[in-house]
Amino acid sequence: MSISTPAVKTVILTAAAAAALTIAGCSDNTSNTSTSPTTASSTGMSGAMPGMEHGGSSASAAPPSGTRSDFNDADVMFLQMMYPHHAQAIEMAKLVPSGSQNQQIIKLAQNIEKAQGPEMTQMTDLLNSFGKPAPTADSGHTDAMPMPMPGMMNSEQMDTLTKLSGAAFDRTWLQMMIDHHTGAITMSNTELSDGTNPDAKKMAEAIIASQQAEISQMQGILTKI
Repeated sequence: MSISTPAVKTVILTAAAAAALTIAGCSDNTSNTSTSPTTASSTGMSGAMPGMEHGGSSASAAPPSGTRSDFNDADVMFLQMMYPHHAQAIEMAKLVPSGSQNQQIIKLAQNIEKAQGPEMTQMTDLLNSFGKPAPTADSGHTDAMPMPMPGMMNSEQMDTLTKLSGAAFDRTWLQMMIDHHTGAITMSNTELSDGTNPDAKKMAEAIIASQQAEISQMQGILTKI
C-alpha cells in the first residue's frame, strides 16, 4: 500500500507538533518541581516537620530544669542549707562599715561579700539544674529551725551585734564570724563525705579552703584587739 508524499508530510508535521507540546509540558513540570522545595522550606516546612522551625520551636527552646540526675539528697541538703548560711555571713559583713574602724576587718568583710555572693548564685543554679527549689535568705534562721545549722546566729545574737561599736563590735564580730565559718566548714565536710555531685563537692572544697584561711586571719586580728 502506497502513501502519497503530502500525506506523509502531514503525519510527520503532526507528530513533531505533538512532541514539541510534550517537551514543553515536561519543561514546565521540571521548573515547578525545582521551585517547590524553596516554597516548602519558606512556608510549609514547619508544618511538615514539627519542632524544626526557628523561633519558639521545641528544638530551639531551652531545656527544662531538673534534667540532671547526678546528685543525691546530701547534695540538695548541702546547697539548700548553705545558701541561707552564706546570706547571714553577708548580713554580718554589711554591719562592719557602721560598727568598726579596723581596716583589716573592713577589708575582710568586703572579701566575704565578694566571695559568698557569687557562690549563692552558683547554689541556686545547681539546685535549678536538679529540679529543686532554691531557698530564701531567711529560710535558715535558727529561730525557725528545730535543728539549727552549724555556726548560724540567732536573732538575739544578731541584735546584740548591731548595738555594738568599736573594739567591742570587733571582738564580737570576729568571734561570731569564726564560729560561722567553722559551721560552714563542718557542713562542707559532710557534703564531701555524703554527697555525689561533682559540682557541689567542688564548691564544698572551695568553701573549706577559703574559710579556713579567713579563720586563721581573724584569729590573728583578735590577738591584737
